[in-house]
Amino acid sequence: MTTLVFGHKAPDTDSTGSPILWAWYLNEVKGSAAEAVLLGEPNTEAAFMLERWNLPKPRIISDVEDGQACVVVDTNNPAELPANINGADVQAIIDHHKLVGGLETKGPIDITVRPLACTATIILDLMGEDTAKLPEAMKGAALTCILSDTLEFRSPTTTPHDRAVAEQLADQLGLDVSDYAAEMFAAKSDVSAYSDAELLRMDSKEYGVGDTKFRVSVLETTAPEMVLNRKDSLMESMTTVAEEDGVDQVLLFVVDILKEEATLLVPNDLVKTVAEKSFGAAPEGDTVVLPGVMSRKKQIIPNLAV
Repeated sequence: MTTLVFGHKAPDTDSTGSPILWAWYLNEVKGSAAEAVLLGEPNTEAAFMLERWNLPKPRIISDVEDGQACVVVDTNNPAELPANINGADVQAIIDHHKLVGGLETKGPIDITVRPLACTATIILDLMGEDTAKLPEAMKGAALTCILSDTLEFRSPTTTPHDRAVAEQLADQLGLDVSDYAAEMFAAKSDVSAYSDAELLRMDSKEYGVGDTKFRVSVLETTAPEMVLNRKDSLMESMTTVAEEDGVDQVLLFVVDILKEEATLLVPNDLVKTVAEKSFGAAPEGDTVVLPGVMSRKKQIIPNLAV
């Protein structure tokens, strides 16, 4: 049976590139049939990565069959995985997020969860000396993943190891890190083709604070005005998206990569309270700037309060 390798729903760059990397390793090094798949359409930056390195877009699946062999990367949260994930045969988890719980496996499995900024960094570590066999396209994918998850080393999740691995890959590829990151972020910032609902779901995770359920959406960009110019319609769409997704409120953080700050849209009193209690901010209008806030994982999710 072919092993399916996939990340979380609403695939970002790491959840698109890391399955491709690990499937390559299983196929080419371990001699085990594997296929990278996605649980949704890749975001703009992930699509840029596929095109830039001439990688075919993995097929998109909606669920997994009972007993399907699979490897889960870049998440361990059942809410971000296929509905039947506990019916599948999960053989390994490779991740860099906190343990959530709820996954059930058929037997003992390999689990690697490390406090690094990017799953691709962990995957290259697991490959060890076999990284020397990586073709250029795989090195390019790994570099893109790391620069994406670290926001070119600006994110507080960045570790010296992530940076060292990225710089080594860039050197091997003959790329200037800053120039290449600028290309990536430009691709990520062009969201003109997406509807408001698509933007709100593009890079989002569900998270509960007490009895309140949130969809926490983060848009990382070098052109925040492209998103903020749509704030009125985005705030209107939040109500529809929340109803359809079974959450109480959508929180949208527009991260300005270059200024290293986030702007939170404040459509109502609930979000105003979140801004005050979570970040000590005092919104006076329908947006509030949060200086230094860059990371959902380290700075947003852990601080959410109502």
